[in-house]
Amino acid sequence: MLTTILIIILILVLLGAIPAWPHSRNWGYAPSGIVATILAILLLLLVLGKI
Repeated sequence: MLTTILIIILILVLLGAIPAWPHSRNWGYAPSGIVATILAILLLLLVLGKI
């Protein structure tokens, strides 16, 4: 149950990190970099068995 919720939240965050709007085009790699960091932490916790 928890992994399903985490996957849904991760998909929503990934969609939100796409710089599709004119005001977000100059943000650079910041949103996707944060998403990648969160994904790496979640994968590490999954491998260690903490989730």
